[in-house]
Amino acid sequence: MTAPCTDPAPNPHRRRFDWPAFVAAMVLGTAGGSLCFKLHVPLAFMIGAMLATTVAALAGVRTLVPQGLRDGLVIVLGIMLGSSFTPALLGHLAEWSVSLVFMAVYIVIAAAAGTFYLRRFARYDPPTAYFTAMPGGFTEMVMMGGALGGDDRSIALGHSLRIMLVVMMVPFAFQALPGYDPAGRDWSLHGLGPYPWELNLADYAMIAICFIGAPVAQKLGIPAGILVGPMLLSAVLHLTGVTAVKPPGLLVAASQVVIGASIGGRFQRVPLMRIARSAGVAAGLTLVLLLVTLALALAVHLLTGLSLPGLILAYAPGGLAEMSLVALALHADAAFVATHHIVRIVLIILFAPAAYHLWRRWIARRQPPGA
Repeated sequence: MTAPCTDPAPNPHRRRFDWPAFVAAMVLGTAGGSLCFKLHVPLAFMIGAMLATTVAALAGVRTLVPQGLRDGLVIVLGIMLGSSFTPALLGHLAEWSVSLVFMAVYIVIAAAAGTFYLRRFARYDPPTAYFTAMPGGFTEMVMMGGALGGDDRSIALGHSLRIMLVVMMVPFAFQALPGYDPAGRDWSLHGLGPYPWELNLADYAMIAICFIGAPVAQKLGIPAGILVGPMLLSAVLHLTGVTAVKPPGLLVAASQVVIGASIGGRFQRVPLMRIARSAGVAAGLTLVLLLVTLALALAVHLLTGLSLPGLILAYAPGGLAEMSLVALALHADAAFVATHHIVRIVLIILFAPAAYHLWRRWIARRQPPGA
């Protein structure tokens, strides 16, 4: 008698890794980023990768950025941001209190203005308009909006286009601000961080320790924990003077390429006409949110004397990872910018759902009986 076969049957539902799509994303992202870097484009690797993969996605080319790879390089970005929290910043933390309080004001005004625009001009239904207009919390807004009856695909597309437009517009507009000196920048990989061979084993050990912050923050349920956890651990090590190491510039460039390629890849399998219509709506929404950003940044600047460029980046309606990279690329105060964006995300995630229910009740009370 023949012994029964003990090998497990192949799982027809198990998907193989799409190597061609992954290679396409990395080749296109690296090529686009390198070209923009040669042309001295601000935030070159991210903008170049984003543009190259977006064009490819619209042309029907499959691209893939594995979530694990993106998470790993976002951790590197968190460590880089944490290195901005030097002991010299401790004396300035009190100066940030006013601008952090105004972050709540910014969220309320931006969300109200954005929702009004989307309801009046784009004719979005209330939940879709509200959760699309929220200036942050991409994943959470898509999930909450869909659960409350909104069009989750429109919400996701609106946030993706807004982030892309902000990332493309802000670095170039930033160059027109007083005090920006492109000639004084280091347009080499060393300008992003030290070369790998400039770090010793102790430096790499410190970088490795900071990786622990990601799973710990996720376990604790901290918003954007994959970035915030390593950033906080890195900040503690730098503020206490334990280390002054920064991740290699090559890894920072790689993080820009991967994040940019992941943004561009979101536009795959989306009909071109829908993207065209959504792009027009997103452009108007982005303009509304940026006008609120400029107004609040100028008001806080006049009130506190804080740097206007730094305030603009702190209030800009982009993603935490994306705007932190913009701050690093433009040699702004990355610690200041990242702290404000973390506060923005936490406030939105905690209070946006409750505020939505209050808004809907207010609308219901205003409607005449039988309407």
